[in-house]
Amino acid sequence: MRVIAGSAKGVRLGPIPVGTRPMSDRAREGIFSSLGTAVQGARVIDLFAGTGATGIEALARGASNALFVDSSPAAVATIRDNLLRAKLAGSATVRRADAVRALREERGEFDLVILDPPYRLPEASVDALLNEIADRRLLAPGGQVLLTRHSRSYTPVIPLNWRIERQLSYGDAVILVFQAQ
Repeated sequence: MRVIAGSAKGVRLGPIPVGTRPMSDRAREGIFSSLGTAVQGARVIDLFAGTGATGIEALARGASNALFVDSSPAAVATIRDNLLRAKLAGSATVRRADAVRALREERGEFDLVILDPPYRLPEASVDALLNEIADRRLLAPGGQVLLTRHSRSYTPVIPLNWRIERQLSYGDAVILVFQAQ
């Protein structure tokens, strides 16, 4: 795995922790190409961050800061290592926490929410995470949520003031891009 573009272009990221399914380089490249300049200056939260590759890509492409959240100690250590490799640690905060707890404790707004939960996470849990983001108003007006699901998965219940902006497919992954109205 590597950083695709931006200030850390080409930086090789560290080994993938056991039990982590990182987003492919191809999928990250497609997502960030579709987001274009919307990433510049964005406040980002990367939930179920795993290796941190997606949030690191956002930072490398000009996001102002990023909060990385994962409950695995191995993933948190990998994220910190990868931020150092990419020389982006100064723009990042890493928290070891459950995603729902992290959302409930968060007080800021985000322009970009990266939500890449394990495929085995139950549908009701995914819907609850989306509702938590909407109910707590953690998504800035015009902000976007990137949700990765398995291609044979269901379409989640979308909060009222959100719309599906686009759907991207990469192998067995489908990335739904929601935007706050």
